[in-house]
Amino acid sequence: MEPHLAALPVYTRSQLALRNGQDKPQIWVAYQGLIYEVTESRLWHNGKHYQHWAGQDLTAELADAPHTDGVFERFKLVGRLA
Repeated sequence: MEPHLAALPVYTRSQLALRNGQDKPQIWVAYQGLIYEVTESRLWHNGKHYQHWAGQDLTAELADAPHTDGVFERFKLVGRLA
């Protein structure tokens, strides 16, 4: 693992689930073990983006998305998923 990634805080799935735009003001999603802050994205308003919900690991769901994983490059990396 790259040193800058190893230095990120680690969050459990339960902690991630709270960042769903409803329980806490932050809106986070996980992809390939990394957690991204998507709060400022208008596409994640209220924690929902099309049929996807925030506070979850979206790794398996990305295969059905009309975009590549490069979309995560525009969001702040906030942690790693335990």
